[in-house]
Amino acid sequence: MSAVVFDVETVGDDFDSFDETTQQVLLKRTGSEEEEQEVKDMLGLSPVTGKIVSIAMLDCGTDEGIVFFQDKNKTAKSGKENNVEYVLCSEEEILKNFWVQVKKYQQFVTFNGRGFDCPYIMVRSAVHRIKPTRELMPYRYDTKLHIDLYDQFTFYGAMRRGFSLHMLTRAFGIKSPKEAGVDGSAVKDLFEEERGMDIARYCFRDVWATRELYRYWLKYVKV
Repeated sequence: MSAVVFDVETVGDDFDSFDETTQQVLLKRTGSEEEEQEVKDMLGLSPVTGKIVSIAMLDCGTDEGIVFFQDKNKTAKSGKENNVEYVLCSEEEILKNFWVQVKKYQQFVTFNGRGFDCPYIMVRSAVHRIKPTRELMPYRYDTKLHIDLYDQFTFYGAMRRGFSLHMLTRAFGIKSPKEAGVDGSAVKDLFEEERGMDIARYCFRDVWATRELYRYWLKYVKV
């Protein structure tokens, strides 16, 4: 069965770009400058206040990857590094390319894809009036189409502590995507610094680690 691993990276919109009503709603429950800044720093976690800056995909059969990514002022360039193709494009193009690619596979693998990546992709696609080519949110307890490894390793929420991708890779001796000194919290700053390629590389390291975790799941967890 052909399978692909994918992962997204996102950033929040500029807070000052929102209308006054939206700003008031976002800051409604804040009581200090620190709390206001925390809200502004988390805008990328919602598809109605943020956008996708990278989607990485890795073919589990060929180990070939492709990353569609944005760069703030388009100073980065498309290119290929080893077995990974990096394609510079807009968010709309990222999503269109994703739907073309994911349609080729019988199965897809994520880490917390049901809780974040898939809904985010669906909503941002709707914003751009792009129709999905696959059902990203099928029945949760059936892994024929979507294997969310967060669900699998927490046994659908029966266990919750210490199950970040980094912690699981550490436990299984897999190279963590964060070992290069970049994690999700740095994506906003990297985007502002016009380092879109660094975000794209980090995004691909995420899918590589997820693919390795997927192999452990197949061999030692799946019945």
